[in-house]
Amino acid sequence: MRRLQGLIQGRVLFLTICAAGIGGTFQFGYNLSIINAPTVRQNSVGEKAYPVEADWHLCPQHIQEFTNETWWVRTGWPLPDHLVLLVWSLIVSLYPLGGLLGALLAGPFAIMLGRKKSLLVNNIFVVAAAILFGSSRRAGSFEMIMLGRLLMGISAGVSMNIQPMYLGESAPKELRGTVAMTSAIFTALGIVMGQVVSLRELLGGPQAWPLLLASCLVPGVLQLASLPLLPESPRYLLIDCGDRATCLAALQRLRGTTEVMVELAELEEERAACRGRRARRPWELFKDGTFRRQVISLVVLGSAMELCGNDSIYAYASSVFREAGVPEDKVQYAIVGTGCCELLTAFISCVVIERVGRRVLLMGGYSLMTCWGSVFTAALCLQSSFPWMPYLAMSCIFAFILSFGIGPAGVTGILATELFDQTARPAAYMVCGALMWTMLFLVWLGFPFLMEGLSHFFYVPFLGVCVCGAIYTGFFLPETKGKTFLEISEELHRLNFPGQSQGPMWRSPEVIRSTEL
Repeated sequence: MRRLQGLIQGRVLFLTICAAGIGGTFQFGYNLSIINAPTVRQNSVGEKAYPVEADWHLCPQHIQEFTNETWWVRTGWPLPDHLVLLVWSLIVSLYPLGGLLGALLAGPFAIMLGRKKSLLVNNIFVVAAAILFGSSRRAGSFEMIMLGRLLMGISAGVSMNIQPMYLGESAPKELRGTVAMTSAIFTALGIVMGQVVSLRELLGGPQAWPLLLASCLVPGVLQLASLPLLPESPRYLLIDCGDRATCLAALQRLRGTTEVMVELAELEEERAACRGRRARRPWELFKDGTFRRQVISLVVLGSAMELCGNDSIYAYASSVFREAGVPEDKVQYAIVGTGCCELLTAFISCVVIERVGRRVLLMGGYSLMTCWGSVFTAALCLQSSFPWMPYLAMSCIFAFILSFGIGPAGVTGILATELFDQTARPAAYMVCGALMWTMLFLVWLGFPFLMEGLSHFFYVPFLGVCVCGAIYTGFFLPETKGKTFLEISEELHRLNFPGQSQGPMWRSPEVIRSTEL
């Protein structure tokens, strides 16, 4: 009977993870990889770098051609090359801009609609974007592609904040890290799927690019068909809505047993600690000393994840591999290999996170990234001296991505869930999301200039970020493995106020219902 209950629990929780992930972080990874940012090729040391087209799949070649053709039909004149590049840059850059807007919407959505309903409503942006993508060629409008990219960015910004919040609040404490790490798995899976589908042999051809862009509709439809059948976050139901009966039913479905009174009692304790407190606004987190350690950790480690150089490999993968000496006809397969590496390590981290803890994975990941990044830089400098150096450089790129997947890729996304209590969690995800998308935009914008200005040393600034991430994690980040949210809050209160022995007491009997943001 216990074994049957365990199987039932695993099935419901697994379905919840899949339904949330397929329309959540999977969409982010998929849309990140099917459109590659404009890249820069460095000819040799001292020579000027110049933009090149990532001709191993549709982007940017076919969309740039479509832009030029559309302008020719409208005006009778071709669009100058620099304006074609500008339009393409806007198409790429509107995705992180939309992500920033979506991150700011995620907090109000999570509070007013709940975690599950927010993910469902978020698919409105996906459906609208897919229609725009699919109709853009027939309508002869590259502006529809730009608007679609903006909408997909908004969808990604919302889902990347709410999905880990929903899963982290739905999982039992002994599996919370493992369940939350699945967000990284679905991101890596989306990246790999996007890389494979956008190969020139599949949907990367000159006639199929509208279908490729519109294929984002498929994950959205899968989520709309499956997620309504699964329970809402028990914590949201009890602490935010005060609905004990629905919370109990959700717990029983997620755990596969009626014996959930111990966990329900823990939720009641957390609810009592949050009584009389309205949900926090994002800017209040920076003013309240109660969240000092949490906010610093979120900002430092969130920035480190985006500035460590891993996203540059995906955004400018073709130029990085050319810099490493990979033959032109093999670049597309090497890029698919990078996504497979991160997917593999995401699975490994998901298995081991509850055994080794969060701090070990983060420190180990950043330390290994520093090591492999240093070897990679040395290999680039010596690639003209030794014939085997380009292969060493390519191996270092894979090792770097493997190291990123071990810790920073997944553990960083758990921080906002575990370090903040129920009243501050939506605002924390708004801060984290806004920071992530801003940093991503800056990296995409600045990486070509780094390659042009630093040549073979373009990864040196990223190495400094990796060192800082490892040092901060080792000295300042508390371990949260196997602890309840209330225990984590009490430990962080002691760290923020060393002279006090316990957390603040809350006396008002009201429950949290909503907030102004």
